[in-house]
Amino acid sequence: MSTDQPNRKPGELVFALILLVFSVAAFWQAYEISGFSGKTEPGVFPMVAAAIMVVSSLVILVSAARRAGPAADADGFLDTVMTPRHFVLIGLVFGYVLLMPSLGFVASSALFLFGAFQFLWRRNPLLTLALTVFSLAIIYVVFREVFQVVLPQGTLVKGLF
Repeated sequence: MSTDQPNRKPGELVFALILLVFSVAAFWQAYEISGFSGKTEPGVFPMVAAAIMVVSSLVILVSAARRAGPAADADGFLDTVMTPRHFVLIGLVFGYVLLMPSLGFVASSALFLFGAFQFLWRRNPLLTLALTVFSLAIIYVVFREVFQVVLPQGTLVKGLF
C-alpha cells in the first residue's frame, strides 16, 4: 500500500456501497422509461447519466475498499455520516413526500421548510416563519410564474385555490 494514500474514514465504505446501490436503482429506473429501443428515445439521457453514476460509484467503492480503514465500518457510518440529526431530516423529507398528494405543494413545502429551518437553525419561531414565507414566495414565483410549472394542489385543498 502506498504511504501517500490516506486511510479510509469511518463509514466511507458503507457510504460507497449505498452510493452504488442507489446508482444501480437509478439506472434501472432510467431503463424502465424506454429501454434500449433507440438512440433518440426519452430514456437515453437518463440511462447515460445513470451509467456514469454506476461506473463512478464502482470506482469510489473499489478505491475505498483498497485503503486501510476501521474494522467496524458500519458503526463508524452511524457515528460519523448518519447522525441522529440526519435521521430527523430524512424523516422530514419522508413526511413532505407523504403530505404532498393531500396538502399540495405550497402547504407541504411550507410545513417542511418551517420544520427543517426550525430544527437546523433553532431561532425564534416568528423569524423562522418569516424565512419560510420568504423562501416559499421566491420558489412559487420562480416555478409558477417564471417557468409556468403547474404545482400540485393536493386533494384536501384543491377547491381552496
